[in-house]
Amino acid sequence: MSTPITTREDLTRIQWFAMSAYKNEKKAEEMLKGKDGLEYFIPKHYAVRVYHGVKSKRLVPVIPNLVFVHASRKQITDFKKKYNFLQFMMWEKSTGLKYITVPDDQMDSFIQIASLHEEDTAYYKPDEIDVRKGTRVCIHGGKLDGVKGVFMRVKGKRNRRVVVMLEGIMGISAEVHPDLIEVIS
Repeated sequence: MSTPITTREDLTRIQWFAMSAYKNEKKAEEMLKGKDGLEYFIPKHYAVRVYHGVKSKRLVPVIPNLVFVHASRKQITDFKKKYNFLQFMMWEKSTGLKYITVPDDQMDSFIQIASLHEEDTAYYKPDEIDVRKGTRVCIHGGKLDGVKGVFMRVKGKRNRRVVVMLEGIMGISAEVHPDLIEVIS
């Protein structure tokens, strides 16, 4: 297994990193909120769970252990020296191992949709949806004002939806009224 190639700019550039908090996203959330904390986002949705024999609808992580952290690699590495429960998620490319990062504008649109916690919001694995078949759009107005994504028909859903994919990680879609859509190139 090869090690990632690093430049000084890579260490200091603030970006969204996909990270794993193995069996510990609650601890991750507490520590990231704390005085040494970093900006983070954990995609959550409402799900029915049974706690102590009682069913209730609770806000739970969409993907266990997944945490997005917005910081430089150096900031995260310094944070990890104190709290060693976060691990960088990586993928193997032809050039070697690479940290999984998400562009800011893509993450902003993803957070905007995911933060609504709407019941008709749907999450997808990377291989479940092909965004090349859709049209790039920007939403103007409504709850999703400013979201950029792909407008397309999604299998199992009645109306067309705007989809935001985080390459190699996951996708999210929400229903949007066609009058609010501007096609972008």
